[in-house]
Amino acid sequence: MKFAPRNRPTPAGSGVSGPARVERRTRALLRRLQPGDVAVIDHLDLDRGTAQALLDAGVAAVLSASPLMSGRYPNQGPQVLAAAGIPVVDTLGEELFAQAREGSQVSVEGDVVRLAPDAVLSGRVLDEATVRELAEEARVGLTHQLESFTHNSTEFLRREQELLLHGHGVPVPRTRFADRPVVVVVPGRDFLQELREIRGFIREQRPVLVGVDRGAEALREAGLRPDVVVVSADAGDDELPSPRTLKTARDVVLRVDRGSTRAAGERFSRWGVTPLLLESTATTEDAALILADAQDAAVIVGVGMHATLDEFLDRQRAGLASTYLTRLKVGHRLVDATAVRTLYSGRTRPRHLAAVTLAGAVALLAAIGTTPVGQEWADALTDQLSSFYDLIQGMFT
Repeated sequence: MKFAPRNRPTPAGSGVSGPARVERRTRALLRRLQPGDVAVIDHLDLDRGTAQALLDAGVAAVLSASPLMSGRYPNQGPQVLAAAGIPVVDTLGEELFAQAREGSQVSVEGDVVRLAPDAVLSGRVLDEATVRELAEEARVGLTHQLESFTHNSTEFLRREQELLLHGHGVPVPRTRFADRPVVVVVPGRDFLQELREIRGFIREQRPVLVGVDRGAEALREAGLRPDVVVVSADAGDDELPSPRTLKTARDVVLRVDRGSTRAAGERFSRWGVTPLLLESTATTEDAALILADAQDAAVIVGVGMHATLDEFLDRQRAGLASTYLTRLKVGHRLVDATAVRTLYSGRTRPRHLAAVTLAGAVALLAAIGTTPVGQEWADALTDQLSSFYDLIQGMFT
């Protein structure tokens, strides 16, 4: 970070401005954002999910004290904002929080940030070209990240082997999963569109509906009742579904860190909800998959889940090993919602039966027409039609 010269020229009309919303923790800031606000955060390596949440909130610009792309790995958050045309300036340093005031007017013009009449900072602009260049550089250094990931996976398996390998510690819900399809909705990229696209599958197959965090809210807003809601004890209020949605579910499963006390569920008890506890360091999304697999689901359809290499590496560091090993465990049951849309054609419908019946009738008449009896019927029908034609013609002559 450096101070920009006070008299530095900027193109007229090239910037944006808005009231500052200041919070180091991006997730905590999301619930306070209004369209047109300038988000002032301190976020190292912005992931896609958080960037999409900022975009959905309607931010005018995003300012960060820390690098939103540090080069450790090709994270995708800045790409989301840059592609949407949102001005993004990072590496503004601690001076950003020393000068920024909640609700004060902030203007962003290129790499120049004006926080007050006498406070002008300069940082790094993350436009589409810069993001692409940084992403390419980050891919070169992936070897170190993959080595670290291998170590983390070993540690995660050591801690969670009883849960992953034997299902020990998985609660038994009232909802029956065995031999039934299960749809797990996670608030990830394009999850609302994917949920709409598999409505036919849900309507016809009547699967168990599992909502993860705000994914349960999306199910209810789509007119569907979540059977099971899986949430995390350390989630903020902005990440949890509403108490009303929790109460509509047959089961609420609370993922808590190992060694947590029963007090972890007190917040839900105040809402009139008694959750089942699942002790694990896995992510909430992975806890939902482990639950469905342990209950012998016939197939698990993931909505909002994606497994490309870039998206996998874009996850929070603590969740990499969890996601990798969980997918190895449930891989024989798990399919992506996009695959269901492509492969599932639905049950036989009345129009299908009508088409088959008509085709059979035509084939039967053609077969009869080749027999002597069929030819006699055809000749008799021809004579009758000829007589009827002569009768009609005589009426008009």
